[in-house]
Amino acid sequence: MASSAKVAVFCFCLIFALAAGRYVNVKYDGPKCGYSSCNPVKDDMINVHIVPHTHDDVGWLVTVDQYYYERVQYILDSVIPELIKDPSKRFIYVEIAFFDRWFREQTDSMRHVVRKLVNEGRLEFILGGWSMNDEAATHYNAIIDQHTLGFEYLRENFGTCGKPRVGWQIDPFGHSREQASIFARFGFDSLFFGRLDYQDKENRENHRTMEMIWRGSPDNLGEAADLFTGALPNGYNPPDGFCFDIFCGEVPIVDDTRLHDVNVKEKVDSFLKEMATQAKHYSTNHLITTMGSDFQYQAAHNWYLNLDKLIKYVNARQSSGSKVNLVYSTPSCYTYHVNRANKTWTTKEDDFFPYAHRPHSFWTGYFTSRPTLKGFVRRTNNFLQVVKQLDALALLEDTDNSTYNIEILARAMGVAQHHDAVSGTAKQAVTYDYDERLANGIMEGQKVYNDAMKKLQVQTGGVKMDHSFCQLLNISVCSVSEKANQFMVTVYNPIARPGFSYVRLPVSSDGNVAFSVKGPSGKPVPSEVVPVSPDTMRIPERNGDTSKFELIFPVSLVPLGFSTFLVSRTTDKYAKDQLKEATPVNGEDIVIQNEYIAVAFNGLTGALKNMTNLEKKISIDLTHSLVYYLGDAGNNSKSQFQASGAYIFRPNGTSPVGLGTGRAKLWSKAYFVKGELVQEVYQEFAPWMTQTVKLFSGQRFVEFQWTVGPIPIKDGQGKEVVSRFESSLKNKEVFYTDANGREVLKRQLNHRDTWTFNNTEPVAGNYYPVNSRIFIRDEARKVQLTVLTDRSQGGTSLQDGQIELMVHRRLLHDDALGVDEALNETGSDGKGLIARGSHYLMLEPIESAAAGHRDLAERLFMAPQISFSQSPSKQVTTNWSGVHTALPDNVHLLTLEQFPSKGPVPSDTQPFLLRLEHFYEKGEDPVLSQPATVSLKKLFSTFDIVDATELTLGGDMALADMKRLRWNYPRDNGHSAQKREEPVTFVSERSRRAESDPLTISLNPMEIKTFQISLKPLSP
Repeated sequence: MASSAKVAVFCFCLIFALAAGRYVNVKYDGPKCGYSSCNPVKDDMINVHIVPHTHDDVGWLVTVDQYYYERVQYILDSVIPELIKDPSKRFIYVEIAFFDRWFREQTDSMRHVVRKLVNEGRLEFILGGWSMNDEAATHYNAIIDQHTLGFEYLRENFGTCGKPRVGWQIDPFGHSREQASIFARFGFDSLFFGRLDYQDKENRENHRTMEMIWRGSPDNLGEAADLFTGALPNGYNPPDGFCFDIFCGEVPIVDDTRLHDVNVKEKVDSFLKEMATQAKHYSTNHLITTMGSDFQYQAAHNWYLNLDKLIKYVNARQSSGSKVNLVYSTPSCYTYHVNRANKTWTTKEDDFFPYAHRPHSFWTGYFTSRPTLKGFVRRTNNFLQVVKQLDALALLEDTDNSTYNIEILARAMGVAQHHDAVSGTAKQAVTYDYDERLANGIMEGQKVYNDAMKKLQVQTGGVKMDHSFCQLLNISVCSVSEKANQFMVTVYNPIARPGFSYVRLPVSSDGNVAFSVKGPSGKPVPSEVVPVSPDTMRIPERNGDTSKFELIFPVSLVPLGFSTFLVSRTTDKYAKDQLKEATPVNGEDIVIQNEYIAVAFNGLTGALKNMTNLEKKISIDLTHSLVYYLGDAGNNSKSQFQASGAYIFRPNGTSPVGLGTGRAKLWSKAYFVKGELVQEVYQEFAPWMTQTVKLFSGQRFVEFQWTVGPIPIKDGQGKEVVSRFESSLKNKEVFYTDANGREVLKRQLNHRDTWTFNNTEPVAGNYYPVNSRIFIRDEARKVQLTVLTDRSQGGTSLQDGQIELMVHRRLLHDDALGVDEALNETGSDGKGLIARGSHYLMLEPIESAAAGHRDLAERLFMAPQISFSQSPSKQVTTNWSGVHTALPDNVHLLTLEQFPSKGPVPSDTQPFLLRLEHFYEKGEDPVLSQPATVSLKKLFSTFDIVDATELTLGGDMALADMKRLRWNYPRDNGHSAQKREEPVTFVSERSRRAESDPLTISLNPMEIKTFQISLKPLSP
């Protein structure tokens, strides 16, 4: 939610008499939902589809709980009686996080009433996610999960009639192509959204292309990812003058001729004029009109009373020649009737980023706002996947309470995907609430982790180990590793392929104490001790922690399994050799290198100057700096006075302010560390902007760990910090960013694919969401420079050879878009918040670059989980894999979990949900972009899969039962137009597989296949 036109809503209690047993004997004739339940229209008229709705943010200005008790419960309490009274009335509901709370508070008789309304299509669930997710800062894994959570709730409580058919992203601030692709594979027939760039909207209105076929994956999935998409005419609000909510303050329809102020004619005339204007912008004889807005319908009678009058008196004009017909409707009914028009539609193949609602007002700041929350959400998603996998692999049962524990974590993640949560656009108090929910969810997930490990990591004699966790390893805090003389480290790899990584633990040492590390086989593992960097020491959340060193050792990751290491303190004579000391910059150039990469730094300044891929013999000039833009402090009275805020990025100039970029002065605190396992260069751009560049042995990337904050504001100016790489490459104003961590989209400076773009903000208007990676290419040299991120950020390439990513923001002015609070985060010490994260730099030939950045992106969002335990008194399982055979290099295990209830396909045993993903695009790699084959038979080590039924991506329906509306539009890159046929039926994977091997599946590039699997447990 974000709009200066939002109406402040206060608690309004509507009291109505509903006897508890009044609806027990309501007659039910069976389900009549779906398109057959739509109210009839008149084909020879302009049909206006009146859509009563409420938009209920899952937290924004107040917390999700506060919104429910202050507003949402009254909406549903008020709407249901209105629907009961009149079979023609309709209402849609979206946010399952709220509906679940309300529904469980109802009596059994009321639940039966609601089910009847759903079965008759009078109350319809639209979208069906736990929340209406953001589309810029969300990862595709979390988007799919939070919708699966909502879909499963609807399927369990409402069956087939609860399944949504339409995407409804009315409030997010820009729209991702990957979101459309995901919705299409959920089985949706359409998508509607409310926010469209003001230039794009004007162009589309003029050309009557407000509705289109959005090609969600034109180069990979083709028609399976195509989706009919419409931009709503009034955002998601009613037409001007027709908001009949009790808090709107607009004049109702007065139709009693015995009274003064009768206004029926004026109201009807005004509405017909509005519809005539709208009809000029749309291309069928069907128009959609949203009647509702934020938290409206707390007194539903007010709305329906006036809508009844509007429908009555507008339709009465038909007797005098009017060709306008009003009906109560839903987005799905509107979709169905537009589909019947049999029109040929234009297509769109790019996305709707960035979004601006007026000149100088680009909503690109929220791509980075609240970077610590964005990082926390990403790490929590990582842990959720680990917990679900271990729950499944250990075959935990309900007696373990694992379903309940996982549900708490999954629901917290579902709320966090909301478009005012992970986006960073909620008030500070609400953000704290999101953090608390995630932290509570993690605690519940840790219980499942422990229960699973007690089954999988059993000591001889049946003794079971307890695992603990260190949540602050990123700032070198862990009481176990700092205080214990001996402890065990278990590293779980959630990727079903082997890998290689490093463990880095804070330790206490006076320089005379060394550490022995033994691997799963009991053999010594090489290790080094390096000093904790000064930027880590200054983080207040360390709470006085005195650890000054970090222990580093390599880990070979078993596929979908764990390895356990024993760490012991020792006074062996090699202690001095293990400690790698810091050496100040002394004037000679510094080169850190391993077997794959060499990175050079200026010896006088400590500045980055060159990067070389030793394996491919590629070298480029390369500099890097942490700099900042000054946020514009406008008063928001006009577009040219727009302020930079939580949503808007608007610098007061086109060039950032540079501090200690290395070109002019010596960094007094620059130093380097060189070891066999890791080499580091520490850089200080300013006391509050520091960085450690890390190169590990055996890795094909360089890590740039940035630490930014507290951003100073004593000068009265807000600041927006960017990490900027400048190279000798020539990318000619073209760069590439990912869409929610999956497909990559081409970007061109100062350009939009679908209209002639007038850029009023040369910096902000070229910023795009970077969920996992951004890269530039020098086509002449055939070289690619890629930067990967550990969270979502805004990024761009403003000049040849340059990549820029915004890492942190602190602003002193609100941008007047509803939050009414400056983005001025503080840390535990009351000072400005310190944010820390990492960028991962890769230099590769274009032809092989995808293999590097695809693999690394997967390993970043599915990072190993580290846990700690006491040294065992008896032998313990130290190396275990959950698969018999690793998956192919281009296949990712996206989901492995137990269904919380019986799955959508009848089964005699507890069903499991399995998703496998081909995570390369066509043509990216000569080998890895080829189709992949996976045998499900004997894949997992704790159970055999005996049956698998392919489901839709959302996991709530057999794929064979999915039928989507067909549309006429140019396919095959615009070369042909195919006529609409009957609704398309998707053939299940089961029917495609060879009879000789029914459990062998094939995956094409970018395909995700979802299965309900039945299994047979294997003996330990």
